[in-house]
This record gives sequence, C-alpha cells and structure tokens, in this order.
Amino acid sequence: MSTPEKLYEGKAKILYKTEDPDILLTVFKDDATAFNAQKRGSISGKGEMNCAISSYLFQELAASGIPNHFIDRPTATEMRVQALKIVPLEVVVRNIAAGSLCQQTGLTLGTILPYPLVEFYYKNDALGDPLLTRDRLLLLELATPDQIEQLQHLALRVNEMLSAFFQRCAINLVDFKLEFGLDRQQNLILADEISPDTCRLWDQTVNDPNRRILDKDRFRQDLGEVAAAYQLVLERVLTQVTTQGV
Repeated sequence: MSTPEKLYEGKAKILYKTEDPDILLTVFKDDATAFNAQKRGSISGKGEMNCAISSYLFQELAASGIPNHFIDRPTATEMRVQALKIVPLEVVVRNIAAGSLCQQTGLTLGTILPYPLVEFYYKNDALGDPLLTRDRLLLLELATPDQIEQLQHLALRVNEMLSAFFQRCAINLVDFKLEFGLDRQQNLILADEISPDTCRLWDQTVNDPNRRILDKDRFRQDLGEVAAAYQLVLERVLTQVTTQGV
C-alpha cells in the first residue's frame, strides 16, 4: 500500500489525500500550541480525545440539520472528511466574556453576554489572525455578502445546538471558533474540528475559576491537568451521546 500524500500539516492536525479526490484523511496530533504558536508543547492522548469528541459532535450536528465534512472515524486518531475549499476565516461565537474579548473591551471575565456575539478573524498567521469588520471582509474578498450572512446564520445555529448539548453535559460553552469550506456546488459546509482545542468549556459543577476550565486554556495558562480535563469532556460527551442513542 502506498504512503498517502500529505496535503497540509497544521498546528494540531495533518491532512492527507486519499484515493478518492472528494475524501481527505485528517490525523489528529498530540501537539499543542498557543499564542499563534509562540508556546508549544504536547498533551498526551490529545489527538485521540479531540478526534473522538469532534466525531461525536459532528454527528450530533448532522442529526440536527447542520451540514459538515465528517464522514467516519476509521481509527482512534483519524477522521475521514469531505474535501472542501476552506474559507480563510475563523468564525468565533461568544456567549460569556473571556479571553481577548475581556482584554479588548474591559468586560469582566465571566460576564454573560445579552446575546451571542459572532466575530470573523482572518486566518493569516503572518498578520496574527486579525479581527475583521464586515467591510474589511468584503474589501479583501474573503466572502461575499451572501456568504457572510450564511456564515453568521450557521454559526448561531451551531451555537444554539452545541450550547444545549453541553448544558446537558453540565458544561458551559463559553465561546468557540468554527471553520467552513465550500463544496463543489459552492455550499458552505462546517469543517475543521470541535473540541477543547477550539472551544472554551467551563465545568458547571465547579466554582473555582481555574479548576472549572476544561479546555486549552489549561495549557495556555499553565494550570496543569490538561489531559484530565480533555478526558472529562470526552466522558461527558460520550455519556450524553450514549443516552441519546446517537
């Protein structure tokens, strides 16, 4: 059997071509990065846990009518996905003030927002992934007006469904980032991953502001027990999925 051709290697995943041009193989890594890769490390078992969590959540979203690129999970760290032309944007949805929102606005950490905030960031490491206004999106031709509206609508739908799902897991979905791609018919399809690497998740059963963190902020802030936090998220997601019979 020939070695698959590597298409792209990112901070947390490697993307390979397959014999089918419409299908790609994503391999999740244990590598961890933060602050635009200025901080690097490794989290034991992260690749396997994120692959599992993403697989379950993509299936949950598909069952709720959100089109996404997930096909199946052939091994513990591999996900077969639909080949898409990725839109170079990170779509961030915020429900509770944290991270850069607090730094840039002065909002107190943990402030519950009156409505979900949708933001667009340019996926460009050289520029530091800047926050873009709608007019700048159009100026750079990163998305059409219709696509911007679709991205916002899809992001809010994903937020509604994931927030309810994590609520049943006794976890608050603080904020998260999404990526989308275009299929051959130019339909916007949810892509990338949904995991503690891409979501801020707070344990509802814990009051301590550090101990409640169940996501990559544990790595960013040197809080320790990162793998244990990811494992707890996986266990609660799996319990919920099993209960629902997904």
